[in-house]
Amino acid sequence: MKTLALTILAVVFLTVNVYSQGNSKIPLIGSDAPSFTAVSTNGKLKFPSDFGNNWKILFSHPQDFTPVCSSELLELAYLQNDFDKLNVKIAIISTDNLEQHNMWIAHLEEIDYKNRGIQDIKFPIIDDHEKSASRLYGMLHEPVSTNRDVRGVFIIDPKNKVRSVNFYPMEVGRNLDEMVRLIEALQTVDKTKVLTPANWEKGGDVMVPYFPYTREQLAANPELKDEFYSMGNRMWFKKAEK
Repeated sequence: MKTLALTILAVVFLTVNVYSQGNSKIPLIGSDAPSFTAVSTNGKLKFPSDFGNNWKILFSHPQDFTPVCSSELLELAYLQNDFDKLNVKIAIISTDNLEQHNMWIAHLEEIDYKNRGIQDIKFPIIDDHEKSASRLYGMLHEPVSTNRDVRGVFIIDPKNKVRSVNFYPMEVGRNLDEMVRLIEALQTVDKTKVLTPANWEKGGDVMVPYFPYTREQLAANPELKDEFYSMGNRMWFKKAEK
C-alpha cells in the first residue's frame, strides 16, 4: 500500500507540474498572440484586439515601484511620440493590482528623469495580480520562479502575430531605442520584402534574399548595377534611397 500511495503521489505531482508548465508555454514567433481580458489604468481592455490595426508591444514587469522598471517606463513615456509615428500601441503588464498601478503612475509622473521634464504615462498598465496573462505568455518560469522571469517583451504585428520575443534579467534595464529600431526593421522588411543586416538603422542599406537582377534586366537597364552591391556571392545589398 505504501508503495502504491507513493506512486500515486508521484503521478499527481508530475501531472500538476506538466500542466503548470504547459500553461506557461512562451508563444512562438509567427504564432497568434494569446488573447486575454483584464482591467488596466485605462479601463477594461481585451488584448490584443482592442488595439486594432496597429503594431503592439506587450511589456511586462514583475512588480511596481522597482527601480529598473521605473526607469524603463519613464523612457517609454519619453519615446511615446516616436512609437505613435510608427503606429505602435504599448501595453504594460505587471503582477501587482490596479491600486498599486495607479500609485506607481502618480509617482512616476512627479519625476523629472534625465532633466527631460515631467512625462505623462498614457499607455495602460494591466492588472495581472492573479498572473493569468503572465502564464498565458509564458512569462513565469515555474517551478523555478514565480515572478523573477516576468520581464518579457512581445512585439505583435497588425495581424496579431507574434513577431519578436525577448526576456531580460531582473538586474539589466531594457534598451528602448532598440525596440524602436526593431519595429522600424520589421516594418521595412514587411513593406519591401528585404532583409536587414546586423546593426541596421533606419535609412541604412538593406539586403536582398536573391540575386538582384538577370542579365536581360541589366542589359535593358544598365543603371541597375549601381543600385546593388555584393559582399561575396551570397550577400547582396541594396543601397538606401537618398
